[in-house]
Amino acid sequence: MGKLDNKIVLITGGSKGLGRAIARKFYSEGAKIAINYNSDERSANELKNELRGSEIFKADVSNHEQVKKMVDDIHKRLGTVDVLVNNAGMWHLLSWDEFDDKKVEQMFNVNLLGQIFTVKECLNDLKKNHGIIINMASNAGVGTAAKNTTFYSITKAGVTMLTKRLAFDLMDDNIRVNAIAPGWIETDMTIGNKTEEERKNLENFFISRTTLKMFGKPEYIADAAMFLATDDSKYMNGQVLVVDGGRIDNLTHSL
Repeated sequence: MGKLDNKIVLITGGSKGLGRAIARKFYSEGAKIAINYNSDERSANELKNELRGSEIFKADVSNHEQVKKMVDDIHKRLGTVDVLVNNAGMWHLLSWDEFDDKKVEQMFNVNLLGQIFTVKECLNDLKKNHGIIINMASNAGVGTAAKNTTFYSITKAGVTMLTKRLAFDLMDDNIRVNAIAPGWIETDMTIGNKTEEERKNLENFFISRTTLKMFGKPEYIADAAMFLATDDSKYMNGQVLVVDGGRIDNLTHSL
């Protein structure tokens, strides 16, 4: 028996990176995965073929109408959602001198509004099933000193407050809402366009900024997500779980 037997889990941005690792972990515990993707259909199909019984759903989470259609399609092909993992996200590294209206707006639309839209459209399912919401925040939204992440960090700080407000708003519906704040994790988004030398330098840079002297792997975030998706975390609500190797360049870890 798996911890998520017969559960239907929607993972936004589920075809690659953190979403892919979470999908594999949840599938190993019996879940059927609704794999959301926006552009990389090939990766989504590869994962679908690996995770038998799961389905893929194309939608840009920053587009409310596309999110509505996606959830309708999930109902037709899988059923009602028990667990929502709001993982889809993106970033632009921007200094104040490089400020770009469109890039900043895109980060807000995907990272914050995308989570709001997906919660809104899954809410009836989650109320019916006494479901679980896991939002992907970031240690950038907690207060790391990483350069050129100010605007990205603000969107992720918004996710932290969204998580806490949802815990209040949905407490009478027996829906638990928590978030994960990853540190620097090795994914296509963070190192996909780097050379081998650049990757090694980046790895050494971030290892030097963790108390555990470790570089982050997607599997570490998947383990945290599994904890939050099951009764192992049944006495947690409205919390942000920081999984960053114990970063030493934060203003504070307190929330």
